[in-house]
Amino acid sequence: MARTKISISLERDRAERIRQHAERAGMDVAAFLVHAATRQTAENDAVGEQFAGVDALIARAERAADGLPAEPTAEAATELTEQERREVEEALGLAHGMDRHGGRPGHTA
Repeated sequence: MARTKISISLERDRAERIRQHAERAGMDVAAFLVHAATRQTAENDAVGEQFAGVDALIARAERAADGLPAEPTAEAATELTEQERREVEEALGLAHGMDRHGGRPGHTA
């Protein structure tokens, strides 16, 4: 696999702190920074996956709202359809950390 070099510059005190932490971890600075960055990107990916369902629901709601009038009409003040009710329940479940099957991702029953 081809390697790419990344160069960074930072304040002396921050660099020294990183060097000390790397030393305590038994790593050189480059390995320590790669480890930290890899861990952070994995965490960011996991958060993105966790909220992907909510993001999709928001995008659908925004697309649906584009066609709605700015002010509600008398006809708009009707009961929710069964499909709309399910979508609201799904959105609330996702917002509260539930997956589509009623469980919490990453948690065992």
